[in-house]
Order: sequence, then C-alpha cells, then structure tokens
Amino acid sequence: MSEQRSTEQSRNQHDPDRQEPRVLTERRGHVLLIGLNRPDKRNAADLLMLQQLSLAYGDLDRDPELRVGLVYAVGEHFTAGLDLADIGPRLGPDGIDMVPDGGINPWQVDGHAVSKPVVMAVQGTCLTLGIELMLASEISVAAASTRFGQIEVARGILPFGGATIRFPRAVGWGNAMRWILTGDMFDTAEALRIGLVQEVVPDGTEFDRALELAGRIAAQAPLAVQASLASARDAVRLGDAVAEAGLQPALGVLAASEDARIGMEAFRTRTPAEFVGR
Repeated sequence: MSEQRSTEQSRNQHDPDRQEPRVLTERRGHVLLIGLNRPDKRNAADLLMLQQLSLAYGDLDRDPELRVGLVYAVGEHFTAGLDLADIGPRLGPDGIDMVPDGGINPWQVDGHAVSKPVVMAVQGTCLTLGIELMLASEISVAAASTRFGQIEVARGILPFGGATIRFPRAVGWGNAMRWILTGDMFDTAEALRIGLVQEVVPDGTEFDRALELAGRIAAQAPLAVQASLASARDAVRLGDAVAEAGLQPALGVLAASEDARIGMEAFRTRTPAEFVGR
C-alpha cells in the first residue's frame, strides 16, 4: 500500500533537517489523503508528527476545493500511539502544545473542529490516539486483522484525545469502560459489534474501501454535507434544542445556493449532479 503512494507530497517546513515527512498529503480530486508516515516506529506519534498532522487538518479545513479527508497509515500498523520517549519530557502542567499556526487539533478537543468529514482506514495495531482519531472522525474502515487498544491506564496517564468523552457516547458506557479502564486489546469483531468501526474488510483493501466512501461523500453537495455535519455536531455537543433551532435557517441558506439549483435540475433531468460548492 505504501509503495503506490510513495510520491505523495507533504508539508515539512516544521522539520529543520528536511528528513522524511512524518505525514504525507496528496490531493485525490476533492479528497485529501493524509498518511501517517513513520512505519519504522509503527507510526508512533512524536511531536513532529502531531504538528504535521495538525497542519494537514488545517489545510483540509481551509481549502474550498477539498471536501473530505482520508487518514491512513504507511506500513503494517496504523499507530502504536504516542512516542512517549519524545512526548513524555514535553508534558507540562497544561499538557502539550502541538498545534502550529494554521493547524487544527486532529482530535478536536480544544473547541475547534474541522468543518469537513474525515474517513479513516486502519490496519495492524491501532492504539490510544489512533482510536481517538477514529472517534473524532465520521466513518472508519478496518482491515480484518486490526487490533485495538486504549491502553493509557497501563502507562499511568489518561486518554487525552477525546476517548473519555466520545468513546462512551459512541459505543455505550459499559462497552467503553470495558476497554478504557482495563487497557485490554480487542479485535475487529468487537470493534464492529460496539460500533467503533463501520466496516471490516479483507486485509490490504481498507484504503481502497475508505477512498471509495470518501469519494461518495465528495460527490455530494459540499455545503450540504458540511451543514449536515455541523447540525449533527450541534446536537451532540450543544443539545437537541440548539440543533433544532438551526435547522430552518441552514435550510434557507442551502436552498438559495447554486448547488441546490444543480441538485434540483439533476433530479428533474435524471442526470448526475456536478456540484460546485457554491
């Protein structure tokens, strides 16, 4: 899988040694591919990876031509979690500062959220912050042999990328506590049962399936996709009443858009819609 994307380009201005970028980015139509690229360390995240991942999320959010993000990993494993040798000494009373100017926290636990949907493709080992990336995304596809673990309690810390908030909400209190409080590993059958992943596919096909789903999202009216995502998030974060109050105003804005006209014309003529994001 990694070879076919070996020519991907990445932002690496935060790497003074110009070493191999920790995060690869590539535009595939309206989809931004975001690849974790530290396979020799099982994609364990050091500060440089966290910074470059934040910048990639910032790019996705700002660029009007980008409609969906797809996060994947180079090599056999999605991520072994934090590189504690690198991150540990940087942890202070206020945690860790990892978001450069222009970036967005990929775990979106600081009050700032990416406005566009993110699809995940995971394989091999997926620990701690990898699960939290999934919980902060919209759709996750897993290779059949993937193993998961929310193991922070075994390292003397707590999940700080949103698992304590999103895991119980996504899979139910007991299911979340079973894995957060024990630090035990679990497989894709369990991940699918509790709803952590939406699809399990044969090993080696997870990227292609995730790209297919990202393409399906990217083909829809982008303003409508973003408005739908924002409404759902409002309901979760702020409550039903807030989300309900925003439905009609959002509908009015979308109904006046060029994409709404395109969608109606496509419906009338029974032809595919080519949305423009306006």
